[in-house]
Amino acid sequence: MTNFRTFTELVLERSEARKDADAFVFLPDDARGSVPQHLTSAALDQEARRIASWLQDRGAAKRQVLLLYPAGLDFIKAFTACLYAGAVAVPGPLPAEQGQHFARISGILRDAEACAVLTDSANAPAISAWLAAEGFTDVACLATDDPAQGDAGAWHAPSLTPESLAFLQYTSGSTSDPKGVVVSHGNLLANEAAIQRSIGTSAESVCGGWLPFYHDMGLIGHILHPMYLGAQGVLMAPFTFLKRPYRWLKMIGDYGMTTGGGPNFAYDLCVRRVTDAQLETLDLSSWTTACNGAEPVRAETVRAFNERFAPAGFRPEAMFPCYGMAETTLLVTGIPRGAAARVLDVDAEALERGELADPRGDFATRSLVSSGIARDFEIRVVDPETRVEKPGGHIGEIWLKGDSVAAGYWKRPATNKEIFDAEISGGTGGQDTDGQDTDGQNAGWLRTGDLGALHDGELYVTGRLKELVIISGRNLYPQDVERAVQSTDKALGAGAGAVFAVETDREHLVAIQEVRPAAVATDLHTVASNIQSFIGKEFSIPAGNVLLVRPGTVRKTTSGKIQRTLMRKLFLEGGITALYEVLEPAVQELIAATEAEPEAEAATDAAQTLESVV
Repeated sequence: MTNFRTFTELVLERSEARKDADAFVFLPDDARGSVPQHLTSAALDQEARRIASWLQDRGAAKRQVLLLYPAGLDFIKAFTACLYAGAVAVPGPLPAEQGQHFARISGILRDAEACAVLTDSANAPAISAWLAAEGFTDVACLATDDPAQGDAGAWHAPSLTPESLAFLQYTSGSTSDPKGVVVSHGNLLANEAAIQRSIGTSAESVCGGWLPFYHDMGLIGHILHPMYLGAQGVLMAPFTFLKRPYRWLKMIGDYGMTTGGGPNFAYDLCVRRVTDAQLETLDLSSWTTACNGAEPVRAETVRAFNERFAPAGFRPEAMFPCYGMAETTLLVTGIPRGAAARVLDVDAEALERGELADPRGDFATRSLVSSGIARDFEIRVVDPETRVEKPGGHIGEIWLKGDSVAAGYWKRPATNKEIFDAEISGGTGGQDTDGQDTDGQNAGWLRTGDLGALHDGELYVTGRLKELVIISGRNLYPQDVERAVQSTDKALGAGAGAVFAVETDREHLVAIQEVRPAAVATDLHTVASNIQSFIGKEFSIPAGNVLLVRPGTVRKTTSGKIQRTLMRKLFLEGGITALYEVLEPAVQELIAATEAEPEAEAATDAAQTLESVV
């Protein structure tokens, strides 16, 4: 679609072409009657030049700059300014007033070796105090909404190539080991082109949503994609959506939005929380691509959303299950344009063995939603242990190649060799003397850590390799058990549970589930007993450990992914407070033993966890 060498060149051209047209509209929370905020392309260009001049004056070109903003237009101006300055933007979550994110942000700042922090006037004092307290005396802090800072006339175009870094995308993880995905201008342009080809967007599209701006789907899909297209973006804060999901859907109709989406839980939340009266005011007929990604897509959710919002003009073919990750910049696969989501029912027992097989009579089945086809990537399904490629219909680790795949994690050469430069056993093509495949692509494959299978050319993602629950030699996917748990009582929050295994002399299943006590028709003892009974019947395994907890206990990332690894850690450390629990004696002993061990990073890791989004 473009002949630009860098994303900076593209944005400069788009700004000149669009000038007085709105680049973005931001909808503040309407609790006090706030009106939409408009940012024209010309105003964005002028502000970016001003802030970029400040960065260039301080030698920030080709250096990392941390961006800490509340949701709003100031973030977009600052990110664009980094592009204009030739600096490397590092989007991060704004530390909350209580300071629970400061540990994570400190780790990112140190790892990225940021030379400056950009924020707004409201948060600059707290950010400056934090920098001083942490000893970052050489890191400048700028409130970019101060018009006296910088001079647009002093800005000069940076010298960049496709290999120049555009930004670092830090993934959710431990504070002690933050990992920043290195995204080049070439990666970004390649993935934006892949998104455009996959969903058919154009300059007439209207894109946007509510996801955090520092999240890869929120940044690349909802902010940078309309910039790439020369189209309009419409945005709101995550908190606005979470308080009132109706506002997201109303925004789509009010602005004629065509493209945008979120994780599966967002669609669940709309089904549960949008009232009949609100439904009558919605018009979703313009919505051609409702992206559903960042976590496993549930067939139940797709069916429920399609049915619930059909009266508002939502069409089944608009639902767009997709798969991607920060390590590939964003999008990898998506369903074919104009096709409704494909649901594949498979035999549950065969799935546990690692195969996709047709259902058998009255035997248990599982429903998988296709994540579509890979248009701009090579994709293989590989045995993670032997590194031998799996045949179609067999589950393994998803491995990828493509121009959108990042060079690796920032300053992690050993990890990069393992994750970004993997080799399939037996080889899949020769290499020349420069270590390149004979087809011209990089020799190494990206190991995604995700499990899935290819069936009829489409990718079915089944789970995360590190979260797979192996009991009695059977492979169980935690999301399947979580759904089963939540189906036993209406008082149990959908998408608000975590299932994992702990080990003594054998593996033990643990199910932590949020419950609304006021909605329980019987008592918590009965609820827990019903969960144990149903898991035993559905999966033929003992469920000796069930914890019913308050809403908000189960930790998630800002994209809605259950942080099962963290929940397992907190559980073993005795960090989960239950309203009611049933624990096996061996598991109780395991918790006590773990609590007694010194955990230097336990408090830090718990503090950094992103807030629950339900």
